[in-house]
Amino acid sequence: MIEDRVETFDAIIIGSGQAGNPLALALAKEKWKVAIVEKGTLGGTCVNTGCTPTKAYVASARAAWAISNAPNLGIEVPKSTKVNLKSIKKRKDKLVNQSRLGIRKSLVDSPQISMVRGTATFLDKTRIKVGSRVLKSYKIFLNVGARARIPEGFEDVDHLTNSSILQLEKVPESLIIIGGSYIGLEFAQIFNRLGSKVTVLEMGDYLISKEDQHTSEQVREVLENENIKVICGAHCLKGKNKKSAGVIVSFQKGGKDKKISGTHLLIATGRMPNSDLLKPEKAGLKLTQRGYLEVSPTLETNIEGIYALGDCNGKGAFTHTSYNDYEIMENQLFGDKTRTLDDRITNYALYIDPPLGRAGMTLAQAKETGKNLLFTRMPMSDISRAKEKGETQGKMEVIVDADSEQILGAAVFGTGGDEIIGTFLTAMYGKLSYKTLLNSVQTHPTVTELIPTLLQQLKPIKK
Repeated sequence: MIEDRVETFDAIIIGSGQAGNPLALALAKEKWKVAIVEKGTLGGTCVNTGCTPTKAYVASARAAWAISNAPNLGIEVPKSTKVNLKSIKKRKDKLVNQSRLGIRKSLVDSPQISMVRGTATFLDKTRIKVGSRVLKSYKIFLNVGARARIPEGFEDVDHLTNSSILQLEKVPESLIIIGGSYIGLEFAQIFNRLGSKVTVLEMGDYLISKEDQHTSEQVREVLENENIKVICGAHCLKGKNKKSAGVIVSFQKGGKDKKISGTHLLIATGRMPNSDLLKPEKAGLKLTQRGYLEVSPTLETNIEGIYALGDCNGKGAFTHTSYNDYEIMENQLFGDKTRTLDDRITNYALYIDPPLGRAGMTLAQAKETGKNLLFTRMPMSDISRAKEKGETQGKMEVIVDADSEQILGAAVFGTGGDEIIGTFLTAMYGKLSYKTLLNSVQTHPTVTELIPTLLQQLKPIKK
């Protein structure tokens, strides 16, 4: 009988990502007997193939760019600089391994936590199977993450994903990237700065479809200024392997057939949740059309006692949203039960250089609300600190509800944008009037000091 060998726990966590690990430790602190199941490496996307490794590469690419840009700042450098991708990868691997070891130690050191290695699948709404083991709990937390989505027709074409490109030890001679959003554009600039000839193919009419077209056009300008070729409106994409080495990608642009070839192909056309790998139908779990697990504002699925956190619930595909899912869950289990998904303000960054920081709504989204709006935009080229650093690309912009005086959204695309956006975000969480920032005194000389000046220029938008 299968019940004879069932292992029972107070909670089962599937996936050791940025929600699963801290949740396991929080449950253990409350003396829950916890099983945490992981089929791959500890740490989830952020540690292994996301934030930690890619931002390490961004730093190396930035150093290469700084050297090439040094003459513009009056610094003469040798022409024989060399990029060593093997060394860059070694540094990245060291950072990743340090994080993994830290996570493993924290989990292993807790007597309340049992680590279970393998792929988990549901048997029913309280039992899961991992290899030959059967685990049972009335509280199951899913933190299973997501994986690269490969377009139909490219399965048999030699390609890289956001994971496998991090394993290269030689800079590609020519890199074709399919997908003009966050992942694709970050790798485009990284490898261009490291020495690759890069082409980005995007099916949409402009890059980063979630952003306003003005932002997209500025991002494209930044990339093209660095000699990255960007082709938007590329339809009917097909790929094939070259007989010798490399790939050929054919597409239609403006009704004409075109093709390009490269030594390497990166597919960055989005990600799909790993929910399907769980056999969710066995537990009766409902999925959205895109495969995400449906959740309530308290992260509970349609099945009582089963919760979905992180990328697999479709409520944010970022480390900070995943960790916030943990915070909501911890509050619902052991706190005053006041925290929910409804409290969260959208915010993210695009880590090209200069970076884009976004908080709240885009201008297009704000217009859809029907509210009376105030809006202003300032080019980075008007900001002294940006001029002094020799980094004048980009803008700052802000959208305000004219009636409540609260900030609805802001974007900082330019030097320090990923950090500066936090000023707007803090005001938004505090539900402050924009006048609080307008009347503030910010440190000179910084980019942030121009926020009051920016807000002085707010003007109504006609409906």
